[in-house]
Amino acid sequence: MLKDYLKSKRELVDSKIEFYLDRLEYPNVIAEGMRYSVLNGGKRLRPILLLMVLDLYKKDLELGIPSAVAIELIHSYSLVHDDLPALDNDDYRRGKLTTHKKFGEAEAILIGDALLTHSFSIVTDETERVAPEKVLKIISMISRYAGINGMIGGQMVDIESEKRKVSLETLEYIHTNKTGKLLKLPVEIGAIISDATKDEYTALEKYSECIGLAFQIKDDILDIEGDFEKIGKPVGSDLELEKTTYPSIFGLQKSKEILKEVVQTAKKSLEIFEKERVQMFLELADYIAFRES
Repeated sequence: MLKDYLKSKRELVDSKIEFYLDRLEYPNVIAEGMRYSVLNGGKRLRPILLLMVLDLYKKDLELGIPSAVAIELIHSYSLVHDDLPALDNDDYRRGKLTTHKKFGEAEAILIGDALLTHSFSIVTDETERVAPEKVLKIISMISRYAGINGMIGGQMVDIESEKRKVSLETLEYIHTNKTGKLLKLPVEIGAIISDATKDEYTALEKYSECIGLAFQIKDDILDIEGDFEKIGKPVGSDLELEKTTYPSIFGLQKSKEILKEVVQTAKKSLEIFEKERVQMFLELADYIAFRES
């Protein structure tokens, strides 16, 4: 059931991404690079989360499509920059050459910048039938969660933490901000569009925080146990950069136990809803924990 749902929603999101990006033609290398960086595979988990919340409240998915696409563009921009020689220096992403290997380093920087800035154009220009005050709140939330108080802040502390041991508190800050905020963002946007009650919003917020942490713990584990053919990028990069991870602090087995506990907390947070309504969310939590890529 979840597999079919993810497939159909991924196809929907991809079609919308193509629709918005195909309008871009010049400069050629930027337009082509943006499409290459976004449409080169990927689970589309972040935009799908937004659509899942809209489905939960039986809302028209078109209400959230621009925000969903924008979040995926921001996520893709972050990967383009993460892969650069100055940061992780990766040659492959999703089994294909990274953007800087395909187009050049300077070009990749500008392609990433273009993805980030264009995402805001899509939200402001393409969102329809959503109250202006909600759109303003969504834009504010995107800028905060993608910026210094979110993804960028987490990335900076991650860089500062390379080649030295850091505390669990610092590691949690990195995970919460570098990865977690961009998984929390679509759930909160979906709740805003859907007029979720205060208690429902809190429950969904807790769920998103937990699956964000679970996603990163699983990534830490896959960096040790993963397979290049499945994850599409080299394994062992965390060890090479001497990064502090859950396995480096707790060991591999304990990290797996913590992952299970976090997933259970995510599921428990949704008990405010009828189980049938959130079945897809429950299955998604397990999917994140047991994925191979």
